[in-house]
Amino acid sequence: MDNDLISINTDAKLNLDAFKADLTTTFGVSVKNLDYLVSINMEPAKMYLALEISSSVNKPVESVLDMYEANRDKGWGYVAQQMGIKPGSPEFHALKGKSKTKKENSAKNGNAGNVNGNGNSNKSSVPVNGTSTPTVHKKK
Repeated sequence: MDNDLISINTDAKLNLDAFKADLTTTFGVSVKNLDYLVSINMEPAKMYLALEISSSVNKPVESVLDMYEANRDKGWGYVAQQMGIKPGSPEFHALKGKSKTKKENSAKNGNAGNVNGNGNSNKSSVPVNGTSTPTVHKKK
């Protein structure tokens, strides 16, 4: 998964606006909120993975980001596990598969293409000031 995240980062940096548009479509997060994350120097792949994990476990993205910051040295697999995604579980394989698909779509499209291909599968609110609690809700 690390190679996929490196590729996502590289491709997203080539066309950050397309990457942000994709996250907006896929997770329902506003460009303004993504701009805040960019302003605090968050890498595009971290934004994507935090939103993906948040969506998978139906927990606020802030919780995922806090867990990552507290355990940065342990990596995203550890964060996913702590958030409730068990290693080897269908959810874990789905997360890895989505990262791979995201990488492949980015390379093929020359930007950060939509993983799901259908957009607006989830809703998210990321803090614009770093103090409010963002949430990701699955669309029912």
